[in-house]
Amino acid sequence: MVLFAHGSGSSRHSPRQKAVASELNERGLGTLLFDLLTDEEEDIEARTGSRDFRFDITLLSERLTEALDWLASTEETSGLPVGLFGASTGAAAALRTAVRRPDRARAVVCRGGRVDLAQETLERISAPVLLIAGSADAPIVRISHEAARRIRAPHQVYIVLGATHLFMEPGALDEVARVSGEWFERYLSA
Repeated sequence: MVLFAHGSGSSRHSPRQKAVASELNERGLGTLLFDLLTDEEEDIEARTGSRDFRFDITLLSERLTEALDWLASTEETSGLPVGLFGASTGAAAALRTAVRRPDRARAVVCRGGRVDLAQETLERISAPVLLIAGSADAPIVRISHEAARRIRAPHQVYIVLGATHLFMEPGALDEVARVSGEWFERYLSA
């Protein structure tokens, strides 16, 4: 099972997240896409122009952790190994959740991840971490390499050539889905 933590400005309806989830489903992995922000929080941000909620990594992580705990308490999913897929700010939430629940979060994939927003977790994470960045997204490439130097668990930085932050270039998202699927198969089936 893979839980998705969406990034700033995204939701469970994101075509990018759905495309990755579809590839994971084809590989036999269950997926759970849900919104980390409530409708009320989304409305407040839309009205005020604030981005306080979507950059509140503590809030996002608490909600992702609650979803992970819910999976563990539900009969149908309680015995399944779980991975976390985080995009942008959702990647920071995924890392924090993996540190909070090392017995439940068995693998993490960060796509275009703002892992710099979870610096305090990097040395403590025990789950294997795949950091995916587009080669044309220099800030995230730099952030990913800096994070990799601090992660002690098995990890890899994977660069998608020619891709920007949203991986909208032809074939870029397919590559993200493929390498994510391989990562989760490797660590969730072990």
